[in-house]
Amino acid sequence: MGDFNRDKNRAVWFDMPVIDLDRATAFYAGVLDVAVRIDTFGDVRFAVIAHEDGNGGCLVVRPDEVAADRGVLLYLNAHGRLRDAVAKTDALGGRVVEEIHPIGPHGFCATILDSEGNRLALHSQIDA
Repeated sequence: MGDFNRDKNRAVWFDMPVIDLDRATAFYAGVLDVAVRIDTFGDVRFAVIAHEDGNGGCLVVRPDEVAADRGVLLYLNAHGRLRDAVAKTDALGGRVVEEIHPIGPHGFCATILDSEGNRLALHSQIDA
């Protein structure tokens, strides 16, 4: 993620749940006309959609999440204030679903439900 994306954009990343990673990789590469690279972190195999300095996302094999009520996980920018954002979630009518955790070289995130019940991730390059 480039500095501009980290510092200026509210939406910084998305995870698209898929059933078949190879099929989905071919689909998104063809439909979006961008490179989609299959990668592995730990035991998780996923495909990253090319994004250079802009917003990006990846395809993650999660067949049980392919549904209209769960679908895409939008990462919202909380760079440098992730702990504060998570701490405010309950007070503002939301709920923390998954506490702050590292996501490899991509920083840290926490999964929340917003005040309306939408599932989102809060993201920061640093654990702060």
